[in-house]
Amino acid sequence: MDSSKNMGLALIQMHSTADKMQNLHHAGELIREAVAKYNPHIVCLPEFFNAPYDIKLFRTYAEPIPEGITSNFLANLAQELNIHIVGGSIPEIDEEKLYNTCTFWSPRGSLVVKHRKVHLFDVDVPEVITFKESSVLTPGEFLTIAKVEPACIGFGICFDIQFPEMWMKYRERGCNLMIIPSAFPVKYGDMYWELYLRARAVDSQSFVTMISPARNVDSGYVSHGYSMIVDPYGKVIKSAKEDEEIIYVDLDFSLVDKARNEIKLFEMRRPDMFELVLKSVE
Repeated sequence: MDSSKNMGLALIQMHSTADKMQNLHHAGELIREAVAKYNPHIVCLPEFFNAPYDIKLFRTYAEPIPEGITSNFLANLAQELNIHIVGGSIPEIDEEKLYNTCTFWSPRGSLVVKHRKVHLFDVDVPEVITFKESSVLTPGEFLTIAKVEPACIGFGICFDIQFPEMWMKYRERGCNLMIIPSAFPVKYGDMYWELYLRARAVDSQSFVTMISPARNVDSGYVSHGYSMIVDPYGKVIKSAKEDEEIIYVDLDFSLVDKARNEIKLFEMRRPDMFELVLKSVE
């Protein structure tokens, strides 16, 4: 096996409380545990790991990036442990606008990129969930890519995974690993969590991972759990359960090359036909 094609990835599925500083402390404990046990290249936290997932509280917990407390915590920890950290997501404030933002930190403690959630979670599914992020949040305007050999990472947050075009664009730009901090509610997760992960992996012929908060039935918003990593063939490599858990995978990116060489999806695509069909319909 060519070790230059491998990368260790740890997913931190954790509980969050109303106490931001306690959440940061706990995240630090779990990241240190993951590093001591697995020595991963990248450690990933879940969506809204530092705060409750509650629209009414977004502004209360919001911070500037990279000047805020959470950014400083992640930068210092990444530098101390000499790892890359995907800082889940946090509520970000910028010129009074609020965003749901994922940060990515280098082993030097520098902010590599930040991704603002592009597709806001506005849904009304009877007996499942009614939620409207757009009542508080502003959507991001850009796709976000970072290269950490052998990975080229495309970032998303939660609801972003439901839009296949986004991940096809990432694939077009060379991405082979999609990292998506996510907090699906339980019933919605039962319906779609694994389905979307496997679909996006097959669409893009890439590794795809979603990192969830742990399930807390006493919380106002109960997350699904089951943080998961799927391979380019759509096979689930590893999954957490409902409670707090650290899962680790040694990703072999030669598997991406193999999948793409066997079935050359992006060489066989006919985007010209999509345009022709649309014109004929019009």
